[in-house]
Amino acid sequence: MAAAGAHRPGPLKQQNKAHKGGKHSGSSQRRAGGRVPVKAQPRRRLRDLNRVDRRHQALQLRRQRKEAVLAEKRSLGSRDGPPHLVVVVLLHSRAAAHDSLRLLQSHDSAVVRADEGGAGGFALLCPRLKQRWRFVTAQAGEEAPLLVGFLVLGPLAAPTNGGVLGAGDLHAVLDLAKVADSLLFILDPVDGWDSAGEHCLSCLFAQGLPSYALAVPGGTDLPPKKRIDARKKLSKSIEKRFPEAKLFPLNTEQESSLLLRHLSSQKQRHLAFRDRRAHLLARAAEFVPSQDSDLVGTLKVSGFVRGQTLSVNSLVHIVGHGDFQLSQVDAPPDPLSLNPRVVKGQKRSQDMEVQDDAGNGADEMEEDVKVLMKADPSKQESLQSEVVPDPMEGEQTWPTEEELQEAEDSLKANRRVVKVPKGTSKYQAAWIVDDGEEGSEKDDDDEDDDMDDDLMEEAVSQEGESSEEEAGEEESETMTVSECLRDDQYDEKMEEDEQMLERYKQERMDEMFPDEVDTPRDVPARVRFQKYRGLKSFRTSPWDPKENLPRDYARIFQFQDFSRTRKNLFRQIEKEETEGASVGWYVTLHVCNVPVSVMESFKEGKPLVLFSLLPHEQKMSVLNFLVRRHPGNSEPVRAKEELIFHCGFRRFRASPLFSQHTSADKHKLERFLRADAALVVTVYAPITFPPASVLLFKQRSNGMHDLIATGSLLSVDPDRIVIKRLVLSGHPFKIFTKTAVVRYMFFNREDVMWFKPVELRTKWGRRGHIKEPLGTHGHMKCHFDGQLKSQDTVLLNLYKRVFPKWTYDPHVPEPVPWVRSESALPEREVEME
Repeated sequence: MAAAGAHRPGPLKQQNKAHKGGKHSGSSQRRAGGRVPVKAQPRRRLRDLNRVDRRHQALQLRRQRKEAVLAEKRSLGSRDGPPHLVVVVLLHSRAAAHDSLRLLQSHDSAVVRADEGGAGGFALLCPRLKQRWRFVTAQAGEEAPLLVGFLVLGPLAAPTNGGVLGAGDLHAVLDLAKVADSLLFILDPVDGWDSAGEHCLSCLFAQGLPSYALAVPGGTDLPPKKRIDARKKLSKSIEKRFPEAKLFPLNTEQESSLLLRHLSSQKQRHLAFRDRRAHLLARAAEFVPSQDSDLVGTLKVSGFVRGQTLSVNSLVHIVGHGDFQLSQVDAPPDPLSLNPRVVKGQKRSQDMEVQDDAGNGADEMEEDVKVLMKADPSKQESLQSEVVPDPMEGEQTWPTEEELQEAEDSLKANRRVVKVPKGTSKYQAAWIVDDGEEGSEKDDDDEDDDMDDDLMEEAVSQEGESSEEEAGEEESETMTVSECLRDDQYDEKMEEDEQMLERYKQERMDEMFPDEVDTPRDVPARVRFQKYRGLKSFRTSPWDPKENLPRDYARIFQFQDFSRTRKNLFRQIEKEETEGASVGWYVTLHVCNVPVSVMESFKEGKPLVLFSLLPHEQKMSVLNFLVRRHPGNSEPVRAKEELIFHCGFRRFRASPLFSQHTSADKHKLERFLRADAALVVTVYAPITFPPASVLLFKQRSNGMHDLIATGSLLSVDPDRIVIKRLVLSGHPFKIFTKTAVVRYMFFNREDVMWFKPVELRTKWGRRGHIKEPLGTHGHMKCHFDGQLKSQDTVLLNLYKRVFPKWTYDPHVPEPVPWVRSESALPEREVEME
């Protein structure tokens, strides 16, 4: 009876939501039943650790990083690693390097050995400290003082009368800084560095500065009080360049020992472009001519491997000379061993004197040489840098018999009857033109004229001034000059000054009236600007990157996804072990098909630097560099002028394009290298995987090189669209409420009808369009979104995609040194015609 009277819930009973207990870690672990997912989530794993485990894990990571830094310090300059490579750079003409380097050589229990070959330098071996250093130097000129087996490297290397940096020396400093472990800057105790040293430091900072030390020799002749004041003044002056640097006096042997200890124990600064590539600085070299010609042969380069493991199947790049293949890698005995083994019949001197091994260097390379590896033709990288385009690619196959018959029938149908004089042959009759064919011939002439107009587009803003300069040059070549004018050397450079003044005017006009050009009167505007188009919006209007590509694009390589290829390649370098010569080994590389000029350059004392190339780095593509104008140079630089590039480990010449650096898909061309903004420089060049620094130099007419811009490699992307803009301007003639009559933009009725679909704008922000032409002299009625002002200007924008010129040249000519003078500023050499 009780069960029958119990309450039963009805259809309107409240239903509460069930508790969701599956999102916290306890229930998920219970449901998993001990199963572990294939790919564990790192954030979940870190959240599962308790506080003690997280602290222990952070301690382990910190300890691993510390041990890696200590291992790197211990390996550099030790028995198993390469010698510590130190480059000595003088930053002032009065910097005394002779006594300083003699102090370094007189280190206690150290052995000094001179380098082989033409390059100056010496090695310092200290078995007691288990350290070895190599101080690399190069010839700075004929006046450079010869030290004990080495020369002083630096921008001001010899004269004591206040010289200025020679550009050739600067290139040698940059090449050596690419592979140096440390730079030793020699400062003046009073002034620190001069203008040439400042220029050298600007180039080194832009390229990438390795570890460095500042040494200040001299200053002992000053009174003690003035010596302290000079040191304080010098410390304050170097804070801008070296905020946390320490000055090392270099006057006694004890101070030289402290400097060497600092060089060996300081933390090494890494340069990304060299840490991922094997590199080598030649200590000795031998050239073996080939059987076919004495100008080309095999270059045997000996040195210590640095950076990464060197594979014999990879390509190598000799800085300043090009890319080459390896045929063999040998392992000769280490000439800078801390514990040299004694060979029977030979006695090695253990005295504290300079040992010159230049005489028996070739003999040591020949004896006890082990062949490590030889190149495998199936695995060796190819030297092909360009794609050989097939002119028949994309064409039809060979026509069939029916197609040939149809073509012959069409020719018969198109035959014409022409009245010709009696006795005219069929060949002569074919050249007689009817009235109907005159139009087609005019079209062909217009195409030829348009090709000539393309040459004019490089100097649109000049308005015919370039032609006047060329005419003046031709007249000056044929003009007879009297002897009294030849004696006046002051006016010989007037023509060059006038050209520079003209460039300054053009740059100023481009800043005041960007991209504005005058409509030509002799050529119709629809013909002159037929390759240009109008855009509704420069930012949002579409533009196909594969449209109307030049023939040079058939010669280059392009990645489907460059960033993914770069990421996979760097991951492979870090994780996978490659077969080859390990870091620290002393090897001899057999470089194939090397011109004899490379060996001659090495004998002259210039550094010989080799870098191994990553896959695809020998192939040509379109490189984009992000650069900023160097504040020390203000001369105008036009687009498509030949510049000298120092990109990572490469050095080449090219004529670049300048464009704006934006996040859009289209980028406007800049006619000049602007000083107030960062620009993108586009050239054809071999592929280089970023990061890589870039320095831009411009060569003067007298052969000297000026640093004009610095930056870094942005991307390797042939699809980056660079758009050239032209602006046609007109002036309002009659102004109404929302309409106006505009003149001086066009000069015939047909041009107005041709450009009618393009939108107009004004300098004061009005927008409009062309309604109809008025008359036959180019006047037109335009409608705007508001009333115009009488001082306003009507503009019409036209756009065209541009491409760089194929002017890549890997051979950079040797620059002419700066003229040395008592002042710190360079002087131009006077050229005699």
